[in-house]
Amino acid sequence: MLTTLDITQFRENNRYEAKLAKGGLPKSIWETYSAFANTDGGLILLGVKENADHSFKIEGVDNPELLIKTFWDTVNNQNKVSINLLLNKHVYTKEIEGKSVIFIEVPRAERQFRPVFIDKDVFSGTYHRNGEGDYHCTKEDISEMFRDASVASADTKVLTEMDESVFCMESIKGYRNIFRTLHVNHVWDSLDDIDFLRKIGAVGLSTETGKLHPTAAGLLMFGYEYEIVREFPQYFLDYQEKFDSKIRWSDRVVSSSGEWSGNIFDFFFKVATKLTSDIKRPFKLDGIFRVDDTPVHKAVREALVNTLVNADYYGRQGIVIQKYPEKFVFENPGSFRIPLQDAFDGGTSDPRNATILKMFSMIDIGERAGSGIPGIVSVWEENFKSKPLYEQTSNPSRVTTTLDISEYVAIGEESSDNGELQAINELSSDKIGDKSEKSAINAVIGDKIGDKSAINYKDKILEYLKVNLEARSQDIASYIGLKQSRTKDYLSELVEEGKIIANGANKNRTYSKK
Repeated sequence: MLTTLDITQFRENNRYEAKLAKGGLPKSIWETYSAFANTDGGLILLGVKENADHSFKIEGVDNPELLIKTFWDTVNNQNKVSINLLLNKHVYTKEIEGKSVIFIEVPRAERQFRPVFIDKDVFSGTYHRNGEGDYHCTKEDISEMFRDASVASADTKVLTEMDESVFCMESIKGYRNIFRTLHVNHVWDSLDDIDFLRKIGAVGLSTETGKLHPTAAGLLMFGYEYEIVREFPQYFLDYQEKFDSKIRWSDRVVSSSGEWSGNIFDFFFKVATKLTSDIKRPFKLDGIFRVDDTPVHKAVREALVNTLVNADYYGRQGIVIQKYPEKFVFENPGSFRIPLQDAFDGGTSDPRNATILKMFSMIDIGERAGSGIPGIVSVWEENFKSKPLYEQTSNPSRVTTTLDISEYVAIGEESSDNGELQAINELSSDKIGDKSEKSAINAVIGDKIGDKSAINYKDKILEYLKVNLEARSQDIASYIGLKQSRTKDYLSELVEEGKIIANGANKNRTYSKK
């Protein structure tokens, strides 16, 4: 039968458990306590029977004061429960249908207090909530909780058995090129690579050896894949485009291919433009310059960054990014470190890999103030009339983010306008030759560069060649938004003025700054 019992706020994800408690406190209450504490919290009801149709039958409890006293005595006994998370307000009695029902609200444990376990045995006494039941945590789940319990960010670990040879110097060169362009005349520009890497947290001083070694963040960000798996055996990055149901994928990028570095910095730029290549760009001008980036593009990139910085790289199954005609799917190992509602509300940030997030943010990629998920939600509601779907599963722990575009609302039409109105919003690393990678960098940080109020194409060419040490005329033309023939005229003038050098014969000619 339906009752006046209202547990609306706990119904989502089945965060409640009804127990009769006829013969005293049920033994299973402590398994449920551990499970709620280690997952998303929940409500325990004593004196209630839940029917098959999820309605409630109120049975009530005898002598609720004694039951509550017994509960408090036990929850404060560390021989039974590893930690008491409750305050007085979390345990109370309500009279429903003339009967006493005990309410016990179990909060989600802060990561510093997890795992919450019972009977003094962390491996047999740790539980999590999965669907409607309490289940034993695996050793893998427990190890993740211990890693997350550390006050220090997981990626600050100094890897004393490694040295700078694990780094892909081309990745570092690309990062520094972007950094220099965004932070003109920065005091770090004159540093050598190792000192620069120390400043951004990619290397650290070991108290054991007294020497500098890569940090976990530096290894993941700039290392070679075959070096990364020495520390993170389960490390794997996988991007898949699935547009044809008859084949497994129409495009794929994996970290283990051996064709590129395999680190997360290069992965981001390889994947960012592939993800957004089919999203329409509106014809929009900032003054007389076209602005190609949109909130949707930025939201997709933010979801990609969130996946990379919140992954538990010791976890199984790696990072998987999938692009379908109707949706984007982002998967990473590891669970949420804060309650999902807090992430939706914004203002709270607790990334698993804070140093990696800092490295991205220093080149203007990713949100650092806890506004990433709310921003994505806002953009998706406005443009696609839907909310992103965030799911957390266990064994192994994984978070999946799905951005649905099946009800696509066009945000603009492609324009065939004269290329001379192209916005000055491109930047690429001289190490990056793949067109999609250049476009990714262009889209991410392009609008931060240059004076948009003046059409001075020769200055823009010189600006481009400051970052790209050598470039072809067609690449430069794409950057400044002119036809190749007109761009060649400007290039010839700059050669005559002695500001740039033309290298090679006509067909394979490249240009570099003098």
